[in-house]
Amino acid sequence: MGWDYFRETVLQHHIIPFLRNPMNVLHVHEVVFLHDKAPCMKANATQHLLEDEDIDFWGNSIWPGNSPDMNPAENIGAIIKDRVEELMATENRQNRYSYDVLKTNLENVLENLEDDTDLFIDLLCSMRKRFDALRAARGGHTSF
Repeated sequence: MGWDYFRETVLQHHIIPFLRNPMNVLHVHEVVFLHDKAPCMKANATQHLLEDEDIDFWGNSIWPGNSPDMNPAENIGAIIKDRVEELMATENRQNRYSYDVLKTNLENVLENLEDDTDLFIDLLCSMRKRFDALRAARGGHTSF
């Protein structure tokens, strides 16, 4: 995916409208967009786009590099992976690794997560603890 595609399609047509929709967030004006410092996010043009769109975000000077322990989305990815692996392990040997079985199990996990608001609330509410742990570790590894 090119950086222009990321900015024009992913950010402008999907992420920014999602963040501005009060059905998706608790308080539209309190949203802070966090990213993982992928090259497409660190690009100056992307940072300027977010500023121009009046999206509050942690820019390159704030967000610690390579810090998955500060990003709750990393936890969601691990949870999805673990749950899909559990389902895949219960499949019969013949079909276990087929595309269709993987797709079905992934869809089931995502569908179940869609209603698990407690999980998402817990992850977001853990941010204060994450900050404190990162500060105590002086930017090193934490238990998150």
